[in-house]
Amino acid sequence: MSNWLTTTPASDWVSDSTTKEQIEQILAFLTANGTFHFPVLPNGLFSAIGGESSESQITGYGNVWLRDNVHIAWAHLAVLEDPSTAVACVTSLMQFYGRYSHRFVDIIEGRSDFNEPMNRPHIRFNGSQLNELDEKWSHAQNDALGYLLWLTCRLIQRHQWTLNSDQWNIIANLVHFLATIRYWQDEDSGHWEEVRKIAASSIGTALAGLTLLQQLCEQPEIASALQSTDRPVSPVLLADLVQHGQVALHQILPAECIQTDVAKHRQYDAALLFLIYPLNIVDQGMADAIINRVTGQLQGPVGIRRYPGDSYWCADYKDLLGAEQRTADFSDNLQARDSLLKPGMEAQWCIFDPIISCIYARRFQNSNAAADRQKQVAYLRRSLAQLTGHTSRFGAWRCPESYFCERGEWVPNDITPLLWTQANLWQALHLFSQTTI
Repeated sequence: MSNWLTTTPASDWVSDSTTKEQIEQILAFLTANGTFHFPVLPNGLFSAIGGESSESQITGYGNVWLRDNVHIAWAHLAVLEDPSTAVACVTSLMQFYGRYSHRFVDIIEGRSDFNEPMNRPHIRFNGSQLNELDEKWSHAQNDALGYLLWLTCRLIQRHQWTLNSDQWNIIANLVHFLATIRYWQDEDSGHWEEVRKIAASSIGTALAGLTLLQQLCEQPEIASALQSTDRPVSPVLLADLVQHGQVALHQILPAECIQTDVAKHRQYDAALLFLIYPLNIVDQGMADAIINRVTGQLQGPVGIRRYPGDSYWCADYKDLLGAEQRTADFSDNLQARDSLLKPGMEAQWCIFDPIISCIYARRFQNSNAAADRQKQVAYLRRSLAQLTGHTSRFGAWRCPESYFCERGEWVPNDITPLLWTQANLWQALHLFSQTTI
C-alpha cells in the first residue's frame, strides 16, 4: 500500500486529477483500517454506533433505529449491488413490525390515540431481541416509516426481494396508518426526534415510499398482492395519499416547516437533503433551492449544522449535561436544552457533506459538467477531512456523528463511529470511483 495516504491530509486525497487507481487505494486503505466496518447483529440489523463502547451503553446508541438501519442497508445495496445485506436487514425490520402490528392496527381502527407517541409504531428498539423498549421516546417519526416503505419498494423494483403474505400485510398496515394520521398534515418529531411539527422532510420521505409503491402497483401481481391483504390497499387510496403529499410539499418547500409557532417554524434544515439523495423525490429546481439554503445557512468550517439553533451537542455539551442526559428524549422540553446553546455554536454534523457529494456525483453522471464535478470533489474533500486523526481517543480514520466545540476546540462527539456517517462516506467514495476515469 502506498504511504501517500498516511503522509497526506485526508482532505487532500482527492482532486480533479485523482485517478481511478488512487480512489481504489483510498477505499482499500480505509476498509483495511476499519472505517467501513459495519458490525451487524445475527439477524441482519445494525446498532447506531460501531463497537462496544461505554458510550453506546450509556447513551442507548447500542439500540436499533429504523431510520439509521435503512440508510445503512441502502448504502450496502448502492455500493456492493448485493441485496443480501439490505434484504436481511429489512426482513428483520418487518419481523419486528409484524410482532407489534397492533401499533398500526389499533390506531387505524381508532382504539389508540396516535397523538401519544408511545402508542405509535416504535422506531427505536432492542435489535437483538426484536423487543420494544419501555422508556419514553418520541416515536412519532413518519420519515422513519417512509424510509422502510421506500427501501422495501426499491428492493422489489430491482427484483431483489419477493414479499410473502405477512410482509404484504405489514406494508398494507403502514399505508393505512399513514392515511389514518393524515401524514401530510401530521405533526411528528421527524429525523431529529425533537419538537413535533408538520415537517417537509417527514412528508417527503413518506411520499417517496408511497410514490414507489404506486409505481409498483402498475404490475398486476403487486396490485393483486396489496388487494389481497387483510386490509386491502387500492390504487385509488395510493393516488390520494400521493397527491396529498405532493400538495403539502409544494406548499412547504424549500422550508422545513412553515407553521407560525416559533417553536416549530423552520426555514432551514439539512434533513431536506435526503429528499434529493437517496430519495429523489424533488425536481432539480427544488433540489438547487434546498442545497443553496443548506450550504448558505448551515455549512460550517468542519461540517453542516442540522438547523439553526440546534442545541444537541452544543458547545461544552459534556460539561453542561451528564452522560445519560445527553441523548435523552427532549421532545417535550427542548427549551431546557436550548437554553445551553451559545449563538452560532451548534454541532457540525458529518452525515451531510458526503450526501451533497453524492448529489453532485449523480448530476455529473448525467451532465458531465465541470461545475458539478468540482462540487462533488469539494464536498468529498470536506467529508474526508472529518475523519478522526491518529491522536483521537477513538483511533484514526473513524467517522463521527458530529464535531462540537469543547473548550474552544472542535472535536468529535462521543457518538463515534456513527454507522450512518460511514454509510454516507462509503457511497460518496464509491460514486467518485464511478465518475473517475
